[in-house]
Amino acid sequence: MRIVIAEDDPLLREGLALLLRAESLDVVATTDNPQDALAAIAEHEPDVAILDVRMPPTHTDEGVRAAVEARRRQPGLGVLVLSAYVEQTFATELLTGGVGGLGYLLKERVGRVEEFLRALWRVREGGTAIDPEVVAQFFTRSHHDTRLERLSPREREVLALMAEGLGNSTIAERLVVTDGAVHKHIRSIFAKLDLSPTDRVDRRVAAVLHYLENANRRV
Repeated sequence: MRIVIAEDDPLLREGLALLLRAESLDVVATTDNPQDALAAIAEHEPDVAILDVRMPPTHTDEGVRAAVEARRRQPGLGVLVLSAYVEQTFATELLTGGVGGLGYLLKERVGRVEEFLRALWRVREGGTAIDPEVVAQFFTRSHHDTRLERLSPREREVLALMAEGLGNSTIAERLVVTDGAVHKHIRSIFAKLDLSPTDRVDRRVAAVLHYLENANRRV
């Protein structure tokens, strides 16, 4: 896996590079600003770009803007955005820009190495990795949404685990139920969220994005 890292904190930037190289991953470039990040992505054509949300010059949303632009220039690029805390507006802006190969994690997740690496590989393989804390907050903020109210407590649990990018078998293990039960819950979630089997999108991701968008409107 070829990776570009854009992070203005030098300790975290170099720490990430060392961690990934120790896992035999190819960190082809590191940078501390969005302009150089875009240049490095164009030059090296990596599989994944890891970007901080807040970078110079304004330390607001430069990382998200760079991520969206990088995906526009290089369709299929995996993008994993890191943030010091939940910034749901930015999560929604990033994730609604395309389905697949996208991740939004809190920086504290980096310290949980195996969990971080699993998320990175999911993004590389075209999956989606949304931090569990982001998922928890959009459920809290969207509790008045009528479609969310259609979901049973178990279906909400399943949807939260889907948002983390987990497959049916892993969800079944987490909830101590059968694969068949998980499949049944997911079918019910899609039906209650009015997601048609003919939709030309990943319904697993669309189910999560619907509520991220709804929560963003209510903020």
